[in-house]
Amino acid sequence: MNKKNILFLLIGILFGIALMKSDAVSWFRMQEMFRFQGFQLFGIFMSGIATSALGIFIIKKLDIKTIDGEPIQFEKKEFNWGYVYGSLLFGVGWGLTGACPGPIYVQIGSGLSIAVVTLLSALAGTWVYSYLKPKLPH
Repeated sequence: MNKKNILFLLIGILFGIALMKSDAVSWFRMQEMFRFQGFQLFGIFMSGIATSALGIFIIKKLDIKTIDGEPIQFEKKEFNWGYVYGSLLFGVGWGLTGACPGPIYVQIGSGLSIAVVTLLSALAGTWVYSYLKPKLPH
C-alpha cells in the first residue's frame, strides 16, 4: 500500500467517524428529513453546499492542482432527463434504506449488518445500469 492510499484511507475513516458522530447515517434522521420533520440533515447538506462552493472558488482562484500535480478542471454538463430519472430512483432507494453510497460502508463498519443488503442492492443496481446503459437514452 503506497502513502497516498494510506492517506486516502485515513481521510475516509475520519469522514466515516464524522458521519457517525453527526448522525448522518441514521435511518431515523433520513426519515425525519424526507418528512420535513427535522433540520439536522438539511443543515449538514446546506453547510456542505457552502463549503463546496467556497472550495471550488478557492481552487479556481489559486489554480490549485491535484495531489499528482495535474490541473483540476470543472466541465459544464448539458441537461439530460436521465439525471432526473436517476435522481428519483436514487432518492427512493435512499429513503427506503436510509443510506447513500458513502454511509453504507459507515453503517456496515458500525455493526449495522443489515446494511450489507443495501450494499448488495446498490451493487446489483449498478450492474443493471451498466447492462442497460447502451439501450438507455443519453
